Amino acid sequence: MLAAWRGIDVRPLEIAARSAGRPVGQLIPQVLAGLRLEERVAESQIQSVWQRTIDPLIAQHAQPAGLVRGTLFVNVDSSTWLSEIVRYRRHEILERLQLAVGKAMVQKISFRVG
Repeated sequence: MLAAWRGIDVRPLEIAARSAGRPVGQLIPQVLAGLRLEERVAESQIQSVWQRTIDPLIAQHAQPAGLVRGTLFVNVDSSTWLSEIVRYRRHEILERLQLAVGKAMVQKISFRVG
């Protein structure tokens, strides 16, 4: 009655007060799944995996720059090294990384001068 006199619509508040809330225990799994924590941890480990699994000579000239939807982007310091890696070492590098972090994490590699 007071709400009608003041001209305030309190129906949304009344509906919210009547609706049953969900226990936190039900919400946590959904929130964690939405954060994709396992994927993010694996992405952060790419640098250390790269240093451990890739030939040190290649690692001196090529470094991971990012991982987007299964594609690892790698910056190479010169076009000469880019050509060398793409022609002769691309498949070896991909196989080593897939063994280390899984095929689902690194599906392909894109090398670029940068």
